[in-house]
Amino acid sequence: MYRIISTPASKFRQFGRLRSRTSNTSAANSDEENAFQILWRYQILDPDSDIVAYWNRVFLVASLLALFVDPLYFFLPTVGGTACLKADPRLSIIVTIMRTFADLFYIIHMVLKFRTAFVAPNSRVFGRGDLVMDPHEIAMRYLKSDFVIDLAATIPLPQIVIWLVIPASSSSTTDHANNTLALFVLIQYIPRLFLIFPLNQRITKTTGVIAKTPWIAAAYNLILYMLASHVTGATWYLSSIGRQFNCWRAECERENRLKTITCLPTYLDCNSIGLPERQRWLNVTQIITRCDPKAKLNVKYKFGMFADAFLNDVVTTNFVERYFYCLWWGLRNLSSYGQNLDTTTYLPETFFCIFLCLAGLILFCLLIGNMQTYLQSMSVRLEEWRIRKNDTEQWMRHRQLPPDLQERVRRFVQYKWLATRGVNEESILLDLPLDLRREIQHHLCLSLVRRVPFFSQMDDQLLDAICERLVSSLSTEGTYIFREGDPVDEMLFIIRGQLESSTTNGGRSGFYNSITLRPGDFCGEELLTWALLPNSTLNLPNSTRTVKALSEVEAFALEAEDLKFVASQFKRLHSKKLQHAFRYYSQQWRTWASCFIQAAWRKFQKRKAARELSLREGQFYMTLPPERDSSSYYGESERDQSVGSSSSPGRMKRVQNLNTTILASRFAANTKKAKVRGSDPVPQLFKPDEPDFSVDREEV
Repeated sequence: MYRIISTPASKFRQFGRLRSRTSNTSAANSDEENAFQILWRYQILDPDSDIVAYWNRVFLVASLLALFVDPLYFFLPTVGGTACLKADPRLSIIVTIMRTFADLFYIIHMVLKFRTAFVAPNSRVFGRGDLVMDPHEIAMRYLKSDFVIDLAATIPLPQIVIWLVIPASSSSTTDHANNTLALFVLIQYIPRLFLIFPLNQRITKTTGVIAKTPWIAAAYNLILYMLASHVTGATWYLSSIGRQFNCWRAECERENRLKTITCLPTYLDCNSIGLPERQRWLNVTQIITRCDPKAKLNVKYKFGMFADAFLNDVVTTNFVERYFYCLWWGLRNLSSYGQNLDTTTYLPETFFCIFLCLAGLILFCLLIGNMQTYLQSMSVRLEEWRIRKNDTEQWMRHRQLPPDLQERVRRFVQYKWLATRGVNEESILLDLPLDLRREIQHHLCLSLVRRVPFFSQMDDQLLDAICERLVSSLSTEGTYIFREGDPVDEMLFIIRGQLESSTTNGGRSGFYNSITLRPGDFCGEELLTWALLPNSTLNLPNSTRTVKALSEVEAFALEAEDLKFVASQFKRLHSKKLQHAFRYYSQQWRTWASCFIQAAWRKFQKRKAARELSLREGQFYMTLPPERDSSSYYGESERDQSVGSSSSPGRMKRVQNLNTTILASRFAANTKKAKVRGSDPVPQLFKPDEPDFSVDREEV
């Protein structure tokens, strides 16, 4: 859409008066139309607006088509009979219609230039500059600069010459008409051709490129090269017709000088074919034999490079065959710089060959060179990657790296190419404004970040802050991301692939814990605990786990400094959900919890076994007396019975106390033996540091 830059206030007041004077529906509609015409009359277009840029591209295509149409006038003359020329009337009508349709675009372009603002030259000291929006100043500037060239390119000169000038001339012949038409077409073709160059510069200045894709840019340069071939072939065809006519006219003048026969110039026009005197002239004249390029005995009049048009009957065939043969002739000779041409000493022919050679050299270097550049730009990343890959191979061979290490390097280089296609995303983002970077990172990372359960508990503001600082990380199979005991410099959030996270609790023998990390998990949580400390030092925390890639892994990394900033946002949150989410998804906390549960379960099992053992031993000693001699036992029993029943209750109580003492001593002895024997000790795993999610400590 175009935008209205300037509309005088008086015209708006006139528009309001028109609206106020409406008394019925028909009058209102009429006033609205008048008001719309007034507004349209004073609309000024921004030269950098979308509609102006779109129109420039449309007009560029229309100008190229017009440049293809104008040389078609050169194909109007043809050999219509024996020693005569004629013009193709059907082709004249078709070319005139096409030319008139192309002229409409030039007229619209001139109208839009009267309504397009321009930048004041004295305001370009800084920035874009100020737009001049006064219609009078715009019109005066256009009339003083490009108006004359645009008007010369817009006037329908060929139509006027063909349908008005030539028919009105009583003494016009076919050759005279051809020369006049060719002259006017050439005069108008020059300004139309020069309009292409400022139009290209204007499009490049507005949009940065003439074409959006390399293929379109290459096709554009190829079309320009084909246009040059088309113009060259049409000029060669018209020159061939002119060369043939010059031969006929020279022989006719020779016959008139010798007075052997009367040769009128009208005989060379096909309109006089039915005249009897022309038939008598054909029976005695030598024009046909002396101006025949196919005659090998004709050594007086040489056709040179124009002989192909007659040897291949190009001048007598239909338009389609004539056009494509001439196009091929121009393309072949432009590509070969005219090396295959057989020229004569005819001066215009020599000049034409010189111009053809220079034009072919310039066009080949310029247009074909540009087309090659655009096509090579499609594979420039691939070529850079190939060169970098070769340099890597040479460096690895020079340093004599082991084969397995070389293979890992190759896998990483290949995987990085497949993931990024050689584009440095960070450099592209750094050249953009902060707002655009934020929106792009939000678009690229937000949906993936929400897949991480730890991030799903955060609000949008905090997620935006995280997305701004996330960087992509690629790892191939077998890569160690963290090693136990090494400093942790980033926190990794997995998007694709699998990682193995293992720990030995500081190298303790007999202890090993391993878990597989999948998309949605994270590692390096020690860095978050470090970042949440109120007085964290510059020394990074050590990793408690070893993390290794099991497959190709794509992840987002949050570096230490960025995580420090994000951690400051954590302290402003009062929700306990983040604390629970961190504990639940942290592998360090999961390992501590599993070991804590295992230790508690083992302790419970030992207590249960000891309790069951004590119960069994208590029942055994309560049912059986202490071991001693049976004879003394039975003898003591008989003495006790002889003493009497009065002393039996006291004696039984003493026996029970003795049994309890023996049971307690044996239980203590068994417990001591178990400790000395030393069953498997429970490994001690300290509880991880608790991140400070509250604000109380910060306030203190």
